[in-house]
Amino acid sequence: MRIGEIAAVVGVTTRAIRHYHHVGLLPEPERLANGYRAYTVRDAVLLARVRRLTELGLSLDEVRDVLADDAGRDLADVLTELDADLARQEAEIRVRRERLAALLAAPPAGSGELASGGPVSPALAALLAQAPETGSAAARKDREHLELLDATGGGEALYAALGPLAGDPAVLALYERLDELHGAAADDPRIPALAGELVAAVPDEVFAAIPAGGGPVVPGFKEALLAEYEPAQAEVVRRVMEAFMERGRG
Repeated sequence: MRIGEIAAVVGVTTRAIRHYHHVGLLPEPERLANGYRAYTVRDAVLLARVRRLTELGLSLDEVRDVLADDAGRDLADVLTELDADLARQEAEIRVRRERLAALLAAPPAGSGELASGGPVSPALAALLAQAPETGSAAARKDREHLELLDATGGGEALYAALGPLAGDPAVLALYERLDELHGAAADDPRIPALAGELVAAVPDEVFAAIPAGGGPVVPGFKEALLAEYEPAQAEVVRRVMEAFMERGRG
């Protein structure tokens, strides 16, 4: 058989066959006197196996391992690993679809508009739904920080622990006091009391929901976060962060 004929028999393209030759996946057959490749039934069987394995989702390197006579991995092991990987992808897709469903369900019926905050996990969406409408810039920043945490794998346990704070008018009042520090200096006398009240407002359950050690710390993140605030506000946030670290170690 010539290359076009074996391609038709197996159901692949001649370009694919040439690529398999190029990467060493399919041995080059003998050539006739006129230079054309002469494929055998054995070549067709091997090519058909390559096609089946690639259709299952195996990479060419994995196919090569399966086809190797002695040093290759057992086919059952490769397929088991592939099945586990597909299961993980399936779970990730399911979570993403749940987030999309929550986002699409957020606006009023018939509005045709999506929520401005963007897609978040169902757990965070439930937490944010408890918060009252507010024009507080500080509250908006905290919401953005929660969305960042959510995008990096924030936990449902933490959101549940924050639940009682979401609709607490006293917490909203603390945000508004932080807003009032707009334009104030870093040594404003209101800073110590506000920082202390913010720390005291956080229940122990929140710290219990945070992983030991507080999770990985990205170099420069603290500085970048503080840079979002004006001097007096940044000093409050800095004191709160330091107090949280001390409380978390306790």
